[in-house]
Amino acid sequence: MLSIGTIVMGAADVRRAAEFWGRALGYVPRDVAADDGWAVLVPADGQGPGIALDLSTTPVQEQPRVHLDLYAGDRAEQEAEVARLIGLGAERVDWELYPDDPDFVVLADPEGNRFCVIDTSHP
Repeated sequence: MLSIGTIVMGAADVRRAAEFWGRALGYVPRDVAADDGWAVLVPADGQGPGIALDLSTTPVQEQPRVHLDLYAGDRAEQEAEVARLIGLGAERVDWELYPDDPDFVVLADPEGNRFCVIDTSHP
């Protein structure tokens, strides 16, 4: 079964966004890039999904700045969940920014909203 692992949001100023969301939600930094290119915040009590903030200069209308990352336990579960989600009406997104060895698959729901299915066992 999938669960929400991380909510990802674009930010023009990652440091400012991390400070705001950390204070607004009582979240604390888990990981922060030295160059302020991204930050991951998690609940201080360890309960609930994290928030990842990625540096973004893309206008909100052109590319979703918020999407869900759905966590799968390993590659086999990821593949099974992708197939199940496609069976429910999702579509694969031909995304030009995949790295060479991605741990994620980008899908779009029937409305076109993008989300990712993550293989959490990927190194």
